[in-house]
Amino acid sequence: MIAVCGSGAFGTALAISIAAKGTEVLMWSRDAEHVAEMAKTRENTRRLPGLPFPDTLQVTADINDIPAGIPVLLSIPMQKLRDMIGAHGVALESRPLVACCKGVELTSGLGPTSLLAKLIPSATPAILTGPSFAADIARGLPTAVTLACADADLCKDLQEQLTTPTLRLYRTTDTIGAELGGALKNVIAIAAGTVMGAGLGESARAAIMTRGYAEMQRMSLALGAQPETLAGLSGFGDLTLTCTSAQSRNYSFGLSLGRGEGFDGSITVEGAATARAVRARAHDIQIDMPITAAVVALLDGDHELRDLMDRLLSRPLKEE
Repeated sequence: MIAVCGSGAFGTALAISIAAKGTEVLMWSRDAEHVAEMAKTRENTRRLPGLPFPDTLQVTADINDIPAGIPVLLSIPMQKLRDMIGAHGVALESRPLVACCKGVELTSGLGPTSLLAKLIPSATPAILTGPSFAADIARGLPTAVTLACADADLCKDLQEQLTTPTLRLYRTTDTIGAELGGALKNVIAIAAGTVMGAGLGESARAAIMTRGYAEMQRMSLALGAQPETLAGLSGFGDLTLTCTSAQSRNYSFGLSLGRGEGFDGSITVEGAATARAVRARAHDIQIDMPITAAVVALLDGDHELRDLMDRLLSRPLKEE
């Protein structure tokens, strides 16, 4: 049996995919009304409509219904993870915890596994990350992601339990690289969307992606990540998907910025908070992150897009 905490699109997609192979899945949501609605309609009409629940997927609003010892997938937005653990951490002790969010906490600068280890010292948390859209996973379209956990044996066990016929998991013990790849690419996706929204062209987006990947490597390696992790699914793979598809919330947000349009405030854009947290961390460890700094300046309204592009293009010439 597997538990999923969070009934957003991604948590629901994971629950559907795992349940579709015959595994019993219990999905928790704090919204009792939403739970009752899902139990009645047998789908998540609010977040992932048109994709029915397998018979082996059940829902609950009581976190204490989660049996002891089973893996728990935490599909909670990064900036809300601390509050969720603060309210329900006791009920999650003595269970393998798998973070299914991407980002860096604004207040602490911690990633998902680091935050979970701090809040629940007895836990050895894992993270599931990589190039994936919720709708693709739920529909059974072929998808490959990274599962990272410092405990190699636990990582292998989780890999076997969570892999499905269409969702393939590759494992690593490099949690730092996996979580930073998933977090930093969201910042670059905002930048990529912005240049496309402003009509600056495909070549400009390719430049942003490539130099953004250099920023991702620069910070991640300085913090102890392994270079092969950044070159894999959770780094380069996720960057490619997120910077090229309007299904990406961060890329779509960037498109709106570039066009000078408003954006739905109810949609979680992890890259916005992550950009600010990363800029602060980069300053502390003296890492040059010009694209990240430009995204923050754009978010704060400190500079116009054209001015920021001119600043990036006028930086001193150097070797690649």
